[in-house]
Amino acid sequence: MVDESRQKPGESHPTPPDPLGGLTDPRFVSLERVHIRTRENLTTRSAWRLIATTAQGEGTISLIEISPTVSLFRGEGVFLGWSSDRLQSAYRTLLPRDTGSDMEFNQLG
Repeated sequence: MVDESRQKPGESHPTPPDPLGGLTDPRFVSLERVHIRTRENLTTRSAWRLIATTAQGEGTISLIEISPTVSLFRGEGVFLGWSSDRLQSAYRTLLPRDTGSDMEFNQLG
């Protein structure tokens, strides 16, 4: 039996699985701030809801920040039933990349 955890220098590391694997043509649609309630707490909280579309249908991933160090991820639609770790990876993958500032700075002087 080969121990795959011990790799020699220069060997390639296995690629992590695609968090969106199994979905065809996943695309970001929008990100919105929403109110949400959890079973663990009677207080209404704010959450970020990422809306995505795929060939299989639409879905949302909600990011609920319980505290500065604790976050929950919930999936609906095509993301229903996914693990929290997979939802977190999919959320981060689907977020649009920041391509820089839209502001132009005029040269003064």
